[in-house]
Amino acid sequence: MNQEGFLNPQQILNSLPLKEDMVACDFGCGSGGWAIPLSKILKTGMVYAVDILEEAISAFDSKVAAYQLFNIKPMLGDIEKGVKFKDEYVDFVLLTNLLFQIDNREAAINEAKRILKSGGIILIVDWNKDAVGDKTGRISKEEAKDLLEGKGFKTEKEFSAGNFHWRLLLRKI
Repeated sequence: MNQEGFLNPQQILNSLPLKEDMVACDFGCGSGGWAIPLSKILKTGMVYAVDILEEAISAFDSKVAAYQLFNIKPMLGDIEKGVKFKDEYVDFVLLTNLLFQIDNREAAINEAKRILKSGGIILIVDWNKDAVGDKTGRISKEEAKDLLEGKGFKTEKEFSAGNFHWRLLLRKI
């Protein structure tokens, strides 16, 4: 978080139990605001950055090439329908500002579970229900926690992420 209370992806990612050689997947990567700082932590690992919007992936591809980021692979994909990874392939899944936007949360969580290795971790960061702006589709930290714990995850940490967001760190059991 920064002084205005908005998210600081680098600071949040630095607080997680990540190792340099992990394989990660950023669901709903957008322009790479989380994937790029994540790639700097996973120096010998790999970050797969998935988004449903072709424009986002195209712009992100250009950014990856311009910054010569060799451990990020932007990919077009729909997390509600399944992404092109084998089962239990990644160590870490990232879902930031995404749950409020998707229609089938259960499908997205099931997909995260499918691609996560046993013992893998998932970080969810999303808008507080009462934060500024359009509140359509927002989910509380408690609702997200119940959803994931019902799908075979164990909560490791739950905390705020600035004035407008909450975050959960869960482990696949």
